Amino acid sequence: QDKDTKMTEFWLISAPGEKTCQQTWEKLHAATTKNNNLSTNSKFNIPDLKVGTLDVLVGLSDELAKLDAFVESVVKKVAQYMADVLEDSKDKVQENLLANGGKVLTTIYLSFEVEKSFKNYSSSSDTVPFIFVFKGVNQIDNDLKARASAYNNLKGNLQNLERKNAGSLLTRSLADIVKKEDFVLDSEYLVTLLVIVPKLNYNDWVKQYETLAEMVVPRSSNVLFEDQDSYLCNVTLFRKAVDDFKHKAREYKFMVRDFQYNEEEMKADKEEMNRLSTDKKKQFGCLVRWLKVNFSEAFIAWIHVKALRVFVESVLRYGLPVNFQAMLLQPNKKTMKKLREVLYDLYKHLDSSAAAIIDATMDIPGLNLSQQEYYPYVYYKIDCNLLEFK
Repeated sequence: QDKDTKMTEFWLISAPGEKTCQQTWEKLHAATTKNNNLSTNSKFNIPDLKVGTLDVLVGLSDELAKLDAFVESVVKKVAQYMADVLEDSKDKVQENLLANGGKVLTTIYLSFEVEKSFKNYSSSSDTVPFIFVFKGVNQIDNDLKARASAYNNLKGNLQNLERKNAGSLLTRSLADIVKKEDFVLDSEYLVTLLVIVPKLNYNDWVKQYETLAEMVVPRSSNVLFEDQDSYLCNVTLFRKAVDDFKHKAREYKFMVRDFQYNEEEMKADKEEMNRLSTDKKKQFGCLVRWLKVNFSEAFIAWIHVKALRVFVESVLRYGLPVNFQAMLLQPNKKTMKKLREVLYDLYKHLDSSAAAIIDATMDIPGLNLSQQEYYPYVYYKIDCNLLEFK
């Protein structure tokens, strides 16, 4: 399919059966594809669910509108979190967001068989699939919060450690930089200091460091490491001259870093970093698998809700016995306005019959003009722009 002309949205509509539902389907298909290819269409077969009283259906219509918004929000959350977790591989998000046994997102609707999925519920009460969908998706939502929280904590701890191993020489971890032989250790009189020397002042350092205080060991300074702006140098002197040396060094913009060489501590830091890094890799794999499976689950649940809404709304609009054909249209981007006109011409006659079936004083969401766009046919948009990440 040509990406530029196909929309990543679908229109799920229903119209009353004429002599037969097949005839309704053929009429729509001919009107939208003959000579003008306005949309790609398929039947969307919904099984006959039990129909309660009109009051029950009106209540269910309200509940399903809320459920639809909730399930859509969970589908989007799972998709968004997949993008967050994949970090540098955002281009791989789409291939990971597959639903219904690995079918790519925007083609799932065209092959999704609601009928099979509902076979367990068609003999039960109206609200069973509704409760089933809510419980399942609510569980996904709660699990996502818990898993995201655990993974984000781990990632945060690792980032904090990585930050400690980067950044300015004044603050960064020196575990990977300094070695035991850079220090005079366990001496009663001597101590080795670490000094950050700006590169611009390095010549001054070489000339001055031995005379910044009394009792500096001659030729005891080496460059141990450099970053963009500074050198990390060591220098050895007598303990009692340290305060004097620090004071004088500051005047020349040489910063003595507060550092005690402790092998155990540095080893522990390294081990913690390795542990967190291994943990993150392990959790990453599990999390991506979980997100893939549960995206698919939530997505299919979302289509169930749409199917239920079409069923309930069609019975409310078109009356009993149940006799309507649900159809799925994927509009072409360039001809959406034309498609709307064709659909209006096909179904404008339904307006009077809809008004006759429904007492105008009843609050039917599908007919509440102030709340949403109204068409003479039952219409729901399924928006697949789940991957429009900011």
